[in-house]
Amino acid sequence: MSKKRRVIFIDNTHPFLFQRLSELGFECEAHYNTSKEELLPQLSDCFGLVLRSRLRIDAEFINRAKNLAFIARSGVGLEHIDVEWAEKRGIKVIPSPEGSRDTVAEHAIGMLLMLMNNLGLADRQIRDGQWVRAANRGIEIKGKTIGIIGYGNMGSAFAQKIRGFGARLIAYDKFKTHYADELVEEVALEQIWAEADIVTLHIPYLPENYHFVDHTFLQRFQKNIFLVNTARGTVLNTVDLVQNLQSGKVLGAALDVFEYEEQSFENLKPMELPEPFQYLRKADNVVLTPHLGGSSVESNEGHARVLAQKIEHLFC
Repeated sequence: MSKKRRVIFIDNTHPFLFQRLSELGFECEAHYNTSKEELLPQLSDCFGLVLRSRLRIDAEFINRAKNLAFIARSGVGLEHIDVEWAEKRGIKVIPSPEGSRDTVAEHAIGMLLMLMNNLGLADRQIRDGQWVRAANRGIEIKGKTIGIIGYGNMGSAFAQKIRGFGARLIAYDKFKTHYADELVEEVALEQIWAEADIVTLHIPYLPENYHFVDHTFLQRFQKNIFLVNTARGTVLNTVDLVQNLQSGKVLGAALDVFEYEEQSFENLKPMELPEPFQYLRKADNVVLTPHLGGSSVESNEGHARVLAQKIEHLFC
């Protein structure tokens, strides 16, 4: 490579990525705390950006980078990147969902087990000096029908890992066809509504997915369901979820993501959030975690290795 190509790291990622791109001849620069205003003048000859979710990469930002060839997102969601404008400029937008697919799947199953077996509640009760057995009797996953909404990296990993529980798996994905395999049946959304006992969400945030799961959606289920969301908070209407928890249509919910989160997903003040969240926080049939689904010791390095491989394949 005769001329080094500048790659700006907007966020701190696993060291492997910085090291590997440097080995490949890229001129890597760390700007983990540099503000957007300070970065803009430095973009004119930038070849690549590596980021998580600290800054919004909008059209103005992209236009300043006249020679930009790629935007590498260490992680899954792209809602903070103007992907359409980037693609019009011929810029490759490279996410790394493969890096955390197993982590998300394991987390979703863990939350589901916790929810259906009252593990969090029973733990809290014992710590408070209570010994409650009958009221905390669990419900088996075996024999249930699980509706997987979104059958990409996360949905398919969830199916692979839960297959040993003896449940029937059905999946709906509006972007894909002919994906049925030995794990799942490919079905229409109407069949999810008709047959599912458990529903797990694995869809990205897109404008058309905003509050995809709302009161009308939940009321179409023929059975009362357990609901798991490890996707994005904004695909689920919190007010409507609370209403359906109160009515019993949703028997319990496990939520790793919330529509009240900031863009970076790093900060959320539970005690200051609106009343619907306060209901969730106090409800015994709700399990909550702070957007940890894709975060594990292994996934941090996994994202770095996936991005390094993709960038090398495309540009070296």
